[in-house]
Amino acid sequence: MNKLPPQCPICHSELEVTRAYCAHCDTTLEGHFSPSSNPFSSLNKDQMYFLMTFIRCEGRLNRMEEELNLSYPTLRNRLQEILRVLGFEPKADEIQKLTSEERLRILDALANGEITAEEAQVQLSGK
Repeated sequence: MNKLPPQCPICHSELEVTRAYCAHCDTTLEGHFSPSSNPFSSLNKDQMYFLMTFIRCEGRLNRMEEELNLSYPTLRNRLQEILRVLGFEPKADEIQKLTSEERLRILDALANGEITAEEAQVQLSGK
């Protein structure tokens, strides 16, 4: 089943739900309903999986390293990406500055197919 988009894909206005259907009992409700305000609706499937793993691991990135088989810097970058999607922009002094060793590690991971080009870009930008 598709997720309800957070806004109109054409004009970007707020959407209004006008029909709800129950497949179990074949009931349809029509009217004007406010979509539930879900702050996580803007997260994609991978980001939601990451967030659920984060919660299951009680926010401990060192436990997530083992479970997801990802490095600590990769986990930090993915968490920062989710924070940005949710509207929590990091302050200027919170943005990571990468060492040359970290940059090489990211480029090696990209070359080995361990991360995507988009992930490498996010990581290299220090966000």
